[in-house]
Amino acid sequence: MDAVFKALADPSRRSLLDRLHASNGQTLGELCDGLAITRQAVTKHLGILEAANLVSTIRHGREKLHYLNPVPIHQIGERWIKKFERGKLGALSELKRQLEQRDE
Repeated sequence: MDAVFKALADPSRRSLLDRLHASNGQTLGELCDGLAITRQAVTKHLGILEAANLVSTIRHGREKLHYLNPVPIHQIGERWIKKFERGKLGALSELKRQLEQRDE
């Protein structure tokens, strides 16, 4: 689980996960489009995400497709968030949202 937390700690890696969530099965080139980091940096970030089992890859001909694996994130939720009583946290979050709307 430490590898997952380390992988999620970096905003660039979270951005890559968000991109895969929006459109799963992207090539390296597709993932690099529109990012302000080099292709080599994206490759390094993907390696860390793969090592944490957050991304899996499948070769399709000459292309390597990257897929989001949400299981480790779900396990974090089950292990940590559930422990702190999701219902109470949801109620507090809703209260915060309502108070913020009232202040607008």
